[in-house]
Amino acid sequence: MAGVAAGAGTTLLTQAADEKYHALKPFDDEIEDFMKARNVPGASVAIVKDRKLVYARGYGFADREKNLPAQADSLFRIASISKPFTAVGILKLVEDGKLKLDDNALEILQLAEKPSDTRWNDITVRHLLHHTGGWDRDISFDPMFRPGTIATALQVEAPAKAVDVIRYMLTKKLDAAPGERYAYSNFGYCILGRIIEKVTGQDYETYMKKAVLAPMGITRMRIGRSMASQQAEGEVKYYMVDDAMTGSVFPSEKERVLWPYGGFYLEAMDSHGAWIASAVDLVRFASSFDIPAKCPVLKPESIREMFSPPAAPVSRTPEGKLKDVYYGLGWQVRPVGREGRANTWHSGSLPGTSTLLVRRWDGLDWAVLFNQRSKDKKLSDGAIDGAMHKAAAKVSQWPKVDLFPKFS
Repeated sequence: MAGVAAGAGTTLLTQAADEKYHALKPFDDEIEDFMKARNVPGASVAIVKDRKLVYARGYGFADREKNLPAQADSLFRIASISKPFTAVGILKLVEDGKLKLDDNALEILQLAEKPSDTRWNDITVRHLLHHTGGWDRDISFDPMFRPGTIATALQVEAPAKAVDVIRYMLTKKLDAAPGERYAYSNFGYCILGRIIEKVTGQDYETYMKKAVLAPMGITRMRIGRSMASQQAEGEVKYYMVDDAMTGSVFPSEKERVLWPYGGFYLEAMDSHGAWIASAVDLVRFASSFDIPAKCPVLKPESIREMFSPPAAPVSRTPEGKLKDVYYGLGWQVRPVGREGRANTWHSGSLPGTSTLLVRRWDGLDWAVLFNQRSKDKKLSDGAIDGAMHKAAAKVSQWPKVDLFPKFS
């Protein structure tokens, strides 16, 4: 592996073959080329075909300074891939009769504070899931990355917690009317986490582990922590290009810090971007929806709802036609050919983290996790997505083995 061979992690080969060639070598080639071009320290990949885990591998370093290789089951911050999990948690509550998608968000939360913009009263759970709640970070800002400013404004302990962010945002005007248009919002998914807590009487992480993860056989996922000293066993180290530093969101930390370790408050991002997971965890989750009748968490009708487009005018062209790509309930969706077929996916990005989870209509699912975000973030997101599809097209015969039991 030119450029990353010295830190190559555990490989679970899909057949008894020499490492110089095996059925899924095109994936190795694409991943290694991607990492080498961007000097990415470490990665982990898992691939499912027809609900069987056919490949799982670590590449490069989990910790470059300690010479620890990335493993097939290393834990990474998955950033915004947290959102599909939260969406499933909400849909489970709908199935259980504890919530409706068109319920009013503020009526559920029952906060003491009243919104300065009366349009807040029109925001529904469905709007939050579709990113149509009315916030647009390109017009105003993303409050999830302002924990110090918010703590100061509210005169609460810094960094501001998730509920503090909501209280602060109640004083701000919306950027659009709810349901009017799509604008990606971390904050909207922050509210969904608090709705889960209000409805269940449990903290978000506890509910999600019991209601969503455990039935899928996912046991190691958890909410990550901001500080390096609090990282989980098996979690990778996160890197910045040029070792970029910033002021810490923790007042007790007086010195400048590396961005991944105090540049933002990960704990407050729980329901929109704070889970840590392995690539194997992610494909176990994604493939659970491939045969809806066999999903251990949601009913087929809920899965159809999850991948359905939002109502017009959202995700429509000026002519009223459905756009090629739209955001469902927690997933990007691209219809493919015959009705009912679609590729669905979500990416994730934080300083020190870049992730991608893909479900293809033909039974292929994959997760790719990196412990460094490249400077060319948008370009590299597209590059790794294209590289994985390119590799898949080169595979002439998919292995029949199922490696999931090795990670039970």
